[in-house]
Amino acid sequence: MPINVLMPALSPTMTEGTLAKWHVKEGDEVSSGDVIAEIETDKATMEVEAVEEGKIGKIVVGEGTEAVAVNAVIAILLEEGENEGDIDISVAQSKAPPAPGGGTNGSGGGETPAAGRAEAPSPATSGKPEAATASSDGRIFASPLARRMAQQAGLDLGQLKGSGPHGRIVKADIEGALAGGATAAAKSPAAAATAPAPAATSAGTAMPQGVSGKAFADAFGIPYKQDPLSGMRKVIAQRLTESKQTVPHFYLTVDCELDALLKVRKDLNSRAPEGEGAYKLSVNDFVIRAAALALRQVPEANAAFDPSGLLFFERADISVAVATPAGLITPIVKQADGKGLAQISAEMRTLAGKARDGKLMPEEYQGGTFSISNLGMFGVKQFEAVINPPQGCILAVGAGEQRPVVKEGALSVATVMSCTLSVDHRVVDGAVGAQFLAAFKKLIEDPLSMLL
Repeated sequence: MPINVLMPALSPTMTEGTLAKWHVKEGDEVSSGDVIAEIETDKATMEVEAVEEGKIGKIVVGEGTEAVAVNAVIAILLEEGENEGDIDISVAQSKAPPAPGGGTNGSGGGETPAAGRAEAPSPATSGKPEAATASSDGRIFASPLARRMAQQAGLDLGQLKGSGPHGRIVKADIEGALAGGATAAAKSPAAAATAPAPAATSAGTAMPQGVSGKAFADAFGIPYKQDPLSGMRKVIAQRLTESKQTVPHFYLTVDCELDALLKVRKDLNSRAPEGEGAYKLSVNDFVIRAAALALRQVPEANAAFDPSGLLFFERADISVAVATPAGLITPIVKQADGKGLAQISAEMRTLAGKARDGKLMPEEYQGGTFSISNLGMFGVKQFEAVINPPQGCILAVGAGEQRPVVKEGALSVATVMSCTLSVDHRVVDGAVGAQFLAAFKKLIEDPLSMLL
């Protein structure tokens, strides 16, 4: 019988993803191990391989479809001797999310409405919105993406009519409602009665609190261009909002003199072999090594909060923030306290390259115990980073710059780098954070001790 090809779970925390690209089309023969599609998760784009051999009988989910739930049917595979007549596509479609625009077949078998145009009049333009299709228990059918968009824009899903299968509210319905001006005003009367008073803008015009950027720009006629949210950007927004709302941050800053480190770095780089084994150490490599060794000296800072009890990690897996076109990602140098500078440098070059190309595997960016964010290369003197839950700390590293310092009662000039530790006060107290920074500062200012 035909085989359902399901949306795979490419990481332990993945619940949905974007079907970025198909490498096959209907009618193609595939073998086990053939790459058939690319799936965009919250952090990377990964290839999906066929696990059975056969012929692609039906592509159910089209390219570019967002918020495809794990285990949803994305294609139908026909085994030897089977044909298209054996496909019970109605079952497959009932389990699969709609393709962009309300269609379900990305191969051209179904007609997809043009972008920005719904097949039926949207509730925002009719003046009398029809209620969304609901189950017998009153639950409204809507895709996860549509629910998020409605919540951000202040839309009441109960006032919208879905254009998806079985009346399901999809992304196109939300966009149609917003284009027609149905923003927070579409809320139910009960919700409106309890809503907070609108905040006045600088121009004196009132806008509802929490209104989306798009609704704001549309209301004031401000020209803009809009890029769709990548899976990574959505997760960044969700996790960092959660972090600032639920994690009690406090901050500790220390200034580290870099002149000795810069001298050692220059000397080590001049000794680097050519060809195999070559390396070029950066200041960030020293920072990673120093942070890992400081965590070994002050293990109370290598911790995470859990309601069942505080967790103290027994190894230093350092997450290092890397900027990519899709957003920030933190590949991990695992057991960094047991690795030398050359090995840390080589691993970071490889990880950073894979991060920018979107090729990191889940195990390469999930599971760190402590984070580092370095903006020194951009000339930023000092900043405070947002903690990456469930980790208890993140170290923000600024630029090394020439500053006046007092040594033995005399004024002199030194290269100084400001580092700020953001701390989760539920798990790490001020004294522990200060002890970590003291250990880190000593290692940075005496770099030869890192080589022992």
